[in-house]
Amino acid sequence: MAGNQPVNLIIRKEEIVEGVPHGGAWKVAYADFVTAMMAFFLLMWLINATTEAQRIGLADYFSQANILNRGASGEGKPFGGHTPFDHGALSSDRGAVRVTIGNNPVPRTVARTPPGAHHHPVPRSGIHTARSGKTIGDIQPGNIGHRRFAAATRAIRQAIEADPSLRSLARQVSIHETPAGLKVQIMDTHKRPMFALGSAQPNPMTRALIRKITPILARLGNPIRISGDTDARPYRVPGHSNWDLSVDRANATRQLMEHSGLPKNRIVAVSGYADRRLLLPEHPRAAANRRIAILVLRPAPATGPNLPNPR
Repeated sequence: MAGNQPVNLIIRKEEIVEGVPHGGAWKVAYADFVTAMMAFFLLMWLINATTEAQRIGLADYFSQANILNRGASGEGKPFGGHTPFDHGALSSDRGAVRVTIGNNPVPRTVARTPPGAHHHPVPRSGIHTARSGKTIGDIQPGNIGHRRFAAATRAIRQAIEADPSLRSLARQVSIHETPAGLKVQIMDTHKRPMFALGSAQPNPMTRALIRKITPILARLGNPIRISGDTDARPYRVPGHSNWDLSVDRANATRQLMEHSGLPKNRIVAVSGYADRRLLLPEHPRAAANRRIAILVLRPAPATGPNLPNPR
């Protein structure tokens, strides 16, 4: 108060407005960029550190040939290129590759009967089909080989099923009798090869499987032939071909069997057939075409006085 006059007080308030806070979006973008660059340089380093054969194997792994699509395009079209509007049942097994033994006719050759001798045909009770796991001529009067082969087949199946680490390979092992003998085939499946792609080095599961079945086959006492087959995929390693690869894999199997207790004199042949005996000719790049076959030969038939020696 100045005298009797009131004093006017002026109060001035100043508000400090802070700037708009910056977000962290740039940090996320920068982190993504750094991660992508790290992955890129890691990829460049891996390409430089691997061999040509390893790069081919990696490329084949991520570019499996889809037999339903007839082309190498990753996993192929969804549902194998089929849609719900296709004719036929909607529930099918189009996505599963199955290798089965059909009822292919087995030629029956009749030896020339010398003058004065009588030819005795095989009784009809001895003719069986491949559906039951037996072939024509397997069961004949006095044919002990069939019973021994059947027992060996059961022993191999039981040995695989009894081993938890090998139980998953049961579908990749085919065992059946042929006119030549007992044939055991070890086949590749999709993303589960027995050998590294483009290599003759068996993986640990293949080694364990061969060690498991070798003692059973060794007890039969019959001669053994080992052969290798590949698919029709070109082998791009310079100076090598599918012929070399099939022979090398068969020879690697021979070495494993010998190290597992099979006498060396029991093996009479080791051969490779490249892609000349495709198991699935309509799908030449299917995994099942890559296989190893172990053939336990039948004993030579006994010759009688009226029958010529077989050659």
